[in-house]
Amino acid sequence: AAWKTYLGRPETDSARWASLGILGQSLSVPRPEEALPVLELHLTLTRRFVSDDESAILFSQRDLACGLDDAGRLDEALVIFRAIHAKEVASHGIKHVSAIASGCNIAGTLEGLGRREEATVLFRDQLLP
Repeated sequence: AAWKTYLGRPETDSARWASLGILGQSLSVPRPEEALPVLELHLTLTRRFVSDDESAILFSQRDLACGLDDAGRLDEALVIFRAIHAKEVASHGIKHVSAIASGCNIAGTLEGLGRREEATVLFRDQLLP
């Protein structure tokens, strides 16, 4: 209900942008299908208004991928998780905590898809020190 306070504000308003992110995250688990349009809008606004902040974009992409995962749209989530992981590895290296965390998201989604062997190989070859 509190997020409605920000509806009349311009798209560029930081409080409106932040409230959309919080709303999307809050809806993700109990009502993932309702969260997806909010998470997609948040990502669009992040790309539009904070385009120079790669970490904010990756965070918003991660939220969307988690929402897709929660909604059972694992193939779509996997594509986004892989893209995030590639950017994290390119930016920070394979052993950085953000690269490991994004790799764990991939492994969890692979497990959800019944691709345990692929998840195991990912853990063994890339994520474990």
